[in-house]
Amino acid sequence: MDSDQFNEAYFERGVETEVSLYQNYRWIPDMTIPMVMTMIDYLHIERGAKVLDFGCAKGYVVKAFNLLYRNAWGVDISRYAISKAESSCFLKEGNVVLDTPPQFPESFDYCIAKDVFEHIENIQLHNELKWIREIAKVLFVIVPLGNGVHYNCPIMHRDVTHIHKCSYNWWEHTFMDTGWEVVYRSYRIDGMKDSYYNYPKAHGFFTLTRKR
Repeated sequence: MDSDQFNEAYFERGVETEVSLYQNYRWIPDMTIPMVMTMIDYLHIERGAKVLDFGCAKGYVVKAFNLLYRNAWGVDISRYAISKAESSCFLKEGNVVLDTPPQFPESFDYCIAKDVFEHIENIQLHNELKWIREIAKVLFVIVPLGNGVHYNCPIMHRDVTHIHKCSYNWWEHTFMDTGWEVVYRSYRIDGMKDSYYNYPKAHGFFTLTRKR
């Protein structure tokens, strides 16, 4: 996974340059705050809970969680995105979160991984899932689904950094192989990814806990 791919062009001119689905990626509170509130309700995240946004980009989900009185931090591999992010978001390389201040927690109640794992090659994906398992009790994942060759929603092919076009069951087995237990999975959660309504199996939503 090349962190340099996730640069200014990727986030600001992705549609224009045909490398991603992003264009002028910015804070839009009317979209992000309701989506995060849906996550809070769905996962029963209480006030004061510690939340990690894995693949936080510019930190907008982190910002929304904090505005809604949850204690949130973010990590990402993009130097460009982190340079534009809120102060509670940090660069991650391998299993090391760089330049973390003392208040960065050693453990979290929840980890959110939205639109992230489809970018990560298998070996690294397994390593990241094991790393998250060491520090978070619950993992909530949103990934685009496919049949191994094509995505269920064709627009997903427009992001050149997408690697996995995998099925519901492939993702479930991957999570189980890395020490996670699937508590619940769904093709749809109202309030998240609503713009994909015409593609009812565009995404998989997985709630995971560490295996005992």
